[in-house]
Amino acid sequence: MSLRTVMADLKRAGTAQNRKIYARHGAREPMFGVSYGDLNTFAKTYRGQHELGLELFASGNHDARQLAAKIVDPRLVTDELADEWVHAVDCYITAEAVAGVVSNAPVARSRSDAWRDRPSEWIASAGWAVLAFSADDESAWSTSDLQLLLEQIEAEIHDRPNRVRHEMNMAVITIGLRSPGLRRNAIATAKRIGPVVVDHGETNCKTPDAVGYIQKAVAHRAAKAARHAANTQR
Repeated sequence: MSLRTVMADLKRAGTAQNRKIYARHGAREPMFGVSYGDLNTFAKTYRGQHELGLELFASGNHDARQLAAKIVDPRLVTDELADEWVHAVDCYITAEAVAGVVSNAPVARSRSDAWRDRPSEWIASAGWAVLAFSADDESAWSTSDLQLLLEQIEAEIHDRPNRVRHEMNMAVITIGLRSPGLRRNAIATAKRIGPVVVDHGETNCKTPDAVGYIQKAVAHRAAKAARHAANTQR
């Protein structure tokens, strides 16, 4: 499928209302305003078409970049490509989209390490988001690695840029969901950190309370496991 054809399809799927909504979340022109439902439909059609994904991202169009993140092959993402993409990020939506790809790539650890402490809000945000998305990957992060990162988050979170604070808070949550030992440490860390203030602009988004989120997620997992066990015994 050609880039021109896909871009034309995206344009037809876009709406003015979605453009307004995405703009409130920081997305910038050019964009068509394609709903995430439609993006997911497009992704089912084009998933795995790595070269098309590269062309879509290079177009600079916001919606095209979201689709690119859904169809590229993470196994083919190199340090160089990841760096190229993260330097093009201009809003948190794209930062998280790039982080989602990189978190499933062989370079997840190297890029998170390279980005987390950068002065750029978007690059640092992507670095912490990669960690948050991949914290359960034992091949990338040891328990001691994650404990040290909890200590860094506690020491720095209130002094980091706006969206970096949000992603660091999410990292506390996902680290806490990795194992019972890390859960205790993450909850203790979150309690010492206290409320994490993030300006979400003209949106209804909120940065979750890490302690409550971890506890609810654990309870949900336990209830799901209990239902599964009950069903298998019938």
